Amino acid sequence: MKVNSKSANKNLGFATQSAEEAQSGKGTVIHESEVRDVSLAPSGERKIAWAWRNMPLLHSIKEDFKKTKPFKGMNITLSIHMEAKTACLCRTLAAGGATMYAAGCNPLSTQDDVAAALSVGCKEDPAMKVFAWHGSTPEEYDRHLTKALESGPNIIIDDGGDLINIMHTKLKHLIPNVYGGCEETTTGIMRLFSMAADKTLKFPMVAVNNAQCKYLFDNRYGTGQSVWDGINRTTNLVVAGKNVVVAGYGWCGKGIAMRAKGYGARVIVTEIDPVKALEALMDGFDVMPMDDAVEVGDLFITVTGCMGVITNKHFDKMKDGAIMCNAGHFNVEVDVEWLDNNTESAEHKPNIMGYTLKNGKKVFVLAEGRLVNLASGDGHPVEIMDMSFAIQALSAEYVAENHKKLEPGVIAVPKEIDQDVAFKKLAACDLSIDELTPDQAKYLLSWDIDVDA
Repeated sequence: MKVNSKSANKNLGFATQSAEEAQSGKGTVIHESEVRDVSLAPSGERKIAWAWRNMPLLHSIKEDFKKTKPFKGMNITLSIHMEAKTACLCRTLAAGGATMYAAGCNPLSTQDDVAAALSVGCKEDPAMKVFAWHGSTPEEYDRHLTKALESGPNIIIDDGGDLINIMHTKLKHLIPNVYGGCEETTTGIMRLFSMAADKTLKFPMVAVNNAQCKYLFDNRYGTGQSVWDGINRTTNLVVAGKNVVVAGYGWCGKGIAMRAKGYGARVIVTEIDPVKALEALMDGFDVMPMDDAVEVGDLFITVTGCMGVITNKHFDKMKDGAIMCNAGHFNVEVDVEWLDNNTESAEHKPNIMGYTLKNGKKVFVLAEGRLVNLASGDGHPVEIMDMSFAIQALSAEYVAENHKKLEPGVIAVPKEIDQDVAFKKLAACDLSIDELTPDQAKYLLSWDIDVDA
């Protein structure tokens, strides 16, 4: 979308000043928010309020941050799916004194009303700079991320590695300002480890995804529920009795397969890792290569974070009416580009594209091959993201407080943070657990105790 007039810019929340006019210290540029329609803010505020009442962990952390102000004087740039739970995280960080610059991390997952609400603010929470709208073109998406980073962040909170990539390529001059950051996803952490191995990662990044309170719950139960929410509300088809092919049996794949089994589907898993393949087998699922699975599958869900999982060599083998979707990360797991360029296509329903192959069969792709749980749904359940974002907020605090002694590279979430979030969650559920007695603790740590004594 191109806007030529300042009045139109105002209506859409565009910046009305040039980058030169907004130049502000240390080579940074402060842009105005860029959202679709600020008049949608009341709707977004209602969504945020619903999420907030179900996020007791962030509630507690926000109250602490108000007192301690761990981010006072700092800029934080965040790129996470721009919806209500993310808005709650942004406001929690802002309560800690941060000046927030927020962008989406997927062109189809931004909810325009939530983006508007964040950019406008409310009585308790101030406005912040937001650069995101639903359905952005690749050029707009890149521009939004770049504008969020041009603020000169001290802390970066990323989802998939896009911010880190731009910072290390286009905006290298801002790297000296960066204390460190946090990465939310398996895919992003894989890229960070690759950068660290090449010694190209210039600041410390906390591997939030690898915290137990993240992957054991967010990846498994969050993805397991939200993916099926996106599929079911988009297709309105029964799952029971269908052959569901899950590509990838990491924690996300485990959650998706578990829920498919609960729906009554026959589940087939494809894998490249022999240990995970055996896990899937012993969890009660069929295991086979994708070349074989495409001939029997009714619904395909890719959860690999890789590219080319389902390609043109597979499409002709599929059943007429087969449905494909992605729950990994980028829209390259299903080769939608090949389908767009080599078949007759038509939209059959919002977020469902149908492709007629040369053999006359028709196959379908949900959400343009992007994350189906966000592009076709609302993402993970609120209570799940409360745990994940608690890890994010406390990890960001850890970076802020310890950046002078942290080395560039990928660092683990401190065990104390993981344990703290787990105890907070138990308390929120009104649950308690046992504690070791001094004798039990001594016994567990001793190797020479006479058990017969």
